[in-house]
Amino acid sequence: MNYTAHFQSCLDDIKKEGRYRVFATLERLAGRFPRAIYHAPDGSKKEVTIWCSNDYLGMGQHPKVLAAAHEALDNSGAGAGGTRNISGTTRYHVELEESLADLHQKESALVFSSGYVANEGALSVLGKLLPNCVILSDSLNHASMIHGIKDSKQEKLIYRHNDVEHLEELLKSIDPKRPRIIAFESVYSMEGDMAPIKEICELAQKYSALTYLDEVHGVGLYGPRGGGVAEERGLLDRVDIIEGTFGKAYGCMGGFITGKSAIVDAVRSFAASFIFTTSLPPSVLAAAKASVEHLKVSDIERQKMRRNVALFKQRLEQADLPYMRGESHIVPLVVGEPNCCREVSDILMRDYDIYVQPINYPTVPKGTERLRMTASAAHSVEDVEHMADVLQNLWETHHQLRAVA
Repeated sequence: MNYTAHFQSCLDDIKKEGRYRVFATLERLAGRFPRAIYHAPDGSKKEVTIWCSNDYLGMGQHPKVLAAAHEALDNSGAGAGGTRNISGTTRYHVELEESLADLHQKESALVFSSGYVANEGALSVLGKLLPNCVILSDSLNHASMIHGIKDSKQEKLIYRHNDVEHLEELLKSIDPKRPRIIAFESVYSMEGDMAPIKEICELAQKYSALTYLDEVHGVGLYGPRGGGVAEERGLLDRVDIIEGTFGKAYGCMGGFITGKSAIVDAVRSFAASFIFTTSLPPSVLAAAKASVEHLKVSDIERQKMRRNVALFKQRLEQADLPYMRGESHIVPLVVGEPNCCREVSDILMRDYDIYVQPINYPTVPKGTERLRMTASAAHSVEDVEHMADVLQNLWETHHQLRAVA
């Protein structure tokens, strides 16, 4: 068999479908986010404005965060030295986990190398350790949650997205003696909508289920201390396990879970993805803690983001552009065809120095290809107005976004 030819054929297939992904090489500019230098394939460079970053509050370049990272790097060096079980547990881990437990008003917290690993490790262990468990999963849950549920090797029931009536139907169908976990997200990043957390928690109580909430797109952004959507709605005490990340609103890297000490300790003791992974370095941990602590007491960044998101949605609404009208800060603009979606992205970069990555299948269903845009706290009002003007111009004049009209 010609292995190389076979793999090339696989690549050719996704290129024909318009699903082949080309990475843009970006060099973020410290202190100037959302500005970055784009390094083009031909070797040329130019400054662009990023409109698809998960660094929603610009914390990745906040002076407190950078200072904490520099201090830890100078004090403890670049690497962690091993896994947490061997030599990689540092005071930076302990202090960050204490801060996270306080954030969610939980007994304990555990830091992972990423949000993906946190979901995969926690859900797989929780399912495995509960005999004859059933995991109920929202149909639009993230791939990391699906991975963890699959690895648990327990029965999985999928309920329609945010449909609490369907969720209750499934809960009723389960033998009351069987343990069950309801796994869902607070903010669904490709739709921009939010989960009915209160209603789900009420069903969990009614049917004796554990609740597992992914708050990766909520922590830092929502709630008076950045605890997430559950905190904003006064529901922290109703959720059993909360998972989050430092890679989005906190502007750093890594993931975590919070919950009862026994649950968190069980994950720590059994999750292979935690046990056998080299731990995060001191500089990353210190930066994450500085970001978490700052956003516990500062609302300035959240206010700026809310202002920009409201303005951006208002402008898109006035222009009658086909964006998905969710409650959250995420603004998906539906294009509806992969090649057109890529073309729009290319036009924005080439002609307007704006970077937005197209989102195509399998991340989203075919026919719903979109530009997933985020008006961050770091964008100025002028940035928002300019982006809205450009999109409206493409829609009205060049008809580049008319795939779904």
